[in-house]
Formats: sequence, C-alpha cells, structure tokens
Amino acid sequence: MKWVYHACRVIFGAWWLFSGLMHFIWPQLQPLGDEQPAIDFTLALMASGLFDWIKVIEVVLGLTMLANRAMPLTLVALIPLNIVIVYWNFVLDEGAVEWTFGALSIVFNAVLVWPWRRYFWGLFTWRGQPDYSLDPGIA
Repeated sequence: MKWVYHACRVIFGAWWLFSGLMHFIWPQLQPLGDEQPAIDFTLALMASGLFDWIKVIEVVLGLTMLANRAMPLTLVALIPLNIVIVYWNFVLDEGAVEWTFGALSIVFNAVLVWPWRRYFWGLFTWRGQPDYSLDPGIA
C-alpha cells in the first residue's frame, strides 16, 4: 500500500501543481469545458476573481502533496475543491475524458486519505468540549 500511496501523492500533487500554474503561466490553455454549463461555470469563477484564488490553492496543495508535508491539512483543503471538480467532470462537462478525470480524483483522494484516517476521526465528534485556554498543548 505504501508505494500506491506515494505514487498517487506524486501524480496527484504534480497534477494539481501543473493545473494551478497553468492558469498563471499559460492562461490560454485553461480548459473552459465543452458543454455550455461547464463553460458558464468556469467563466463565472474567472469573472468573480475566485478562480485565481482556487488556482493559488491548487499550487499550494500540489506543493504540499509533493513534499508529503501537512498532509492532514492538505487533505482537508483538497476534498472540498475536489467535490467541485468531480461535479464539473460528471455533471457539467460530461464525456469519457471528464469521467476519467473525475473517477481518478475520487480514487486519488481515497488512497491519500486512508493512511491519515486516524487524524480525521476526531472531526466526527458529535458533542465535544471546547478548550478556551490559551495553552495550545495537545492532549
């Protein structure tokens, strides 16, 4: 499993890094989609300025994945963006290539989250106790 994790981490990290940098270095290569809903969605993100922030986040997450650092935080930040990407690939811009990228996003996420799963169980605490102290000590 270790080599599968590292292969997915490097491939997915490079994919995210390239995707984020592409917007700034080669903006003419940025795919808008083939279907009108995908094009409209992407253009709306660009017009709002949110697309630039998304691409900066992609670069940062690509770098942290490639460095294998801050992985629990990286995965927490990665999943919401990936939900939108998967929706874009499966719903807004349907096709074999899009479905393949959407499926690979799900697989890569699952493989990357699995070794770090113990870090996430605390997020499912239904009724926890807040810590109001100024001491950042970890229990």
